[in-house]
Amino acid sequence: MPVYGRFAAAAVAAMLSFSAVSETSSEIFVDLKLDEIDYVAGERVRGVVDVKNISPGTIRVGKGLPDALSVEVFRASDMSRLDILPGPEFTASFSLAPNKGLKLEVLLDAHYAFSGQMRYLARPVLVHGNARYEGQFRAFDIVPGMAIGGAKQMFSNKKGFSRDFKMVKWNRRGREHIFLTAKDSDGRSWQTSDLGAMMRSTPPVVSIMPGGEVVVLHRIDPDNFVRSEFWSMPGALEFHSAVMIRDPETAAQSRVQEIYDSSGGVKPADRPWWKFW
Repeated sequence: MPVYGRFAAAAVAAMLSFSAVSETSSEIFVDLKLDEIDYVAGERVRGVVDVKNISPGTIRVGKGLPDALSVEVFRASDMSRLDILPGPEFTASFSLAPNKGLKLEVLLDAHYAFSGQMRYLARPVLVHGNARYEGQFRAFDIVPGMAIGGAKQMFSNKKGFSRDFKMVKWNRRGREHIFLTAKDSDGRSWQTSDLGAMMRSTPPVVSIMPGGEVVVLHRIDPDNFVRSEFWSMPGALEFHSAVMIRDPETAAQSRVQEIYDSSGGVKPADRPWWKFW
């Protein structure tokens, strides 16, 4: 075979090899989108895993099924991989036929103990057949928030046991949000709740009621407050309701304006101009 023929054959072989690798590497796409770029310590770290199957085979993920889907998390500082906690699967079981896509919710805090307030990197991984498909890394931070108040709850039916509630603020999507955190005297921490945007002009207030209700009142805009209520017992802490409350002062002003408008306003006096003096 002539020299140029050998070179041509080698080039064709290389192109075919590259084509095969490209096709294999692009058979299945997996991606992760997180709700936020930072989370106050104790918050749910929620994301959505996007899986696209362009391979000829069906993907089957779940307990006892051949394929596996997970999200790996690393400390950004040293790329040390976090240990997965024992518990449920990362997502619900599913089957994905060729040329189909699927989006699945994942709660990273249910699978990892984010004990340190630092930056983390997460990537989705799908194992299908003998191949491992990885998505891009997504960075997020666990932050402490800035303390703006709190209260301690004592329990008459459990002597010596208490629960510390702390309100913290953090900027989210261009506005300051208020968060409620809770930690028991025995060291147990509860899920942190985002109570929504707040205004600095009026400090938020947390109150502990005799019946075990925990109420946070904060101003959301110039005319309204939000009243968030939790039910707190020694072994449980549950969100109950959030109600919008009109500021009594602005409500009174609005009512005066409504009466004025409905009456047609103050009508001008019908008299000659010289009688005004």
